[in-house]
Amino acid sequence: MKRPYECDSVEHVVSRRSLLGTMAAAAAAAGTVGLSCAPEELVAETLKANRKQVLFIWLDGAMSQLESWDPKPNTEFGGPFRAIQSSIPGVQVSELLPHTAQQMKHLSLVRNLHTRFEDHSRAVTPVQQGDPKNRGVQYPFLGSAVAKFLGDGGSGLPPYVHIKPGSGGFHFKDAGFLGAKYGALALGDGRPPANLIRPDSITDTADADRNTLRKNANRRFANRRNTEQSEAYDYTYRLASQLMKRRDLFDSSTFKPKDVERYGTHAFGRHLLLAKRFLEQGTTFVKVTMYHWDTHADNFNFHYDLVGQFDRPFAALMEDLSASGMLEHTIVVVCSEFGRTPKISQKVGRDHWPEAWSLCLGGAGLAKGAVIGKTNAKGTWVEGDELDMGHVFHTLFHAIGVDSKQREYINDGQPLPIAHDDHEPIRELLT
Repeated sequence: MKRPYECDSVEHVVSRRSLLGTMAAAAAAAGTVGLSCAPEELVAETLKANRKQVLFIWLDGAMSQLESWDPKPNTEFGGPFRAIQSSIPGVQVSELLPHTAQQMKHLSLVRNLHTRFEDHSRAVTPVQQGDPKNRGVQYPFLGSAVAKFLGDGGSGLPPYVHIKPGSGGFHFKDAGFLGAKYGALALGDGRPPANLIRPDSITDTADADRNTLRKNANRRFANRRNTEQSEAYDYTYRLASQLMKRRDLFDSSTFKPKDVERYGTHAFGRHLLLAKRFLEQGTTFVKVTMYHWDTHADNFNFHYDLVGQFDRPFAALMEDLSASGMLEHTIVVVCSEFGRTPKISQKVGRDHWPEAWSLCLGGAGLAKGAVIGKTNAKGTWVEGDELDMGHVFHTLFHAIGVDSKQREYINDGQPLPIAHDDHEPIRELLT
């Protein structure tokens, strides 16, 4: 049987010193309040409390950095929009982000990204894989990697959930060589998976009998043909069983009317509100996709509309995560596959530009209010050091408690780096 996994034990994410310190502190606390639980339970509770979660917002098609995180007003390529002061002293963002500007104190910007690919079909996958070196294997997307390292945290929910417009399903290809088990459960338009509600015609007894038969058949099949695929197949049934018990997660009528107003009734607002609910219930990695950012024509009107749809719900989410304390253990990333050209086309559009673009991130383990790198006065090129997605992945892995320079994947007995081995974490972003 092919098992391209290393040890999944959560203890590998926690240092021996910190674990012993935790146990000592727990023992001291137990001595004060009484031994209400065993030492291993105390450790388990501490590990759970220290566990990280990730929200990854993917703006498919590529948001313009000039109409968002790195405006260049009153320049040749700056466009019609002004820059406004954010809550980071001395740092401005586009006036299209008035609500997000007030939440920037919780976030940081990377303005010196320089990546390789300038067409969507070649850029989307490498950017979400951290663009590792080509070793002839399919690396996992960030969500699958985090799901592998952190598991489901005992939530009983899929560790990697993708909320997106359109159709849903189980996206096993995201997992690459980690195996289908670490794929994404995609919720098309935020809807629950198909057939989640059992027909009334099937009684509890009949359902139990069917599942017993299925388990026995799977066990017999696995004894002779045990593969990743058969494991993943059985795993999806277990996930479905858990989700059937949590149908309440998808009930939009239980959202507070005030929150619905704050997040907006358009697709992205609804999807972010659902993402917050999954995070609150312990889902490890939630990806939310927003489409239609490929503005080769009429860039400014499109961005006026699209950034407006993004701004209010994203700011509301950051406000809520901060107020609830969830931002202390939740990492938030806003990313596209590249940026857009400073030069404005004859169609009043901006084309693809991987040479100099930006992303926004913040939350647990990351600095607040940092601005990494810069572009020149016209926004055409990076000034100084350039960063690639490998640097970003190293940084994110460190932020969730995984040493990306020491930890390795094992694929068919071959050790592989979990992030581009020529790159380093962005130290200015790590706390």
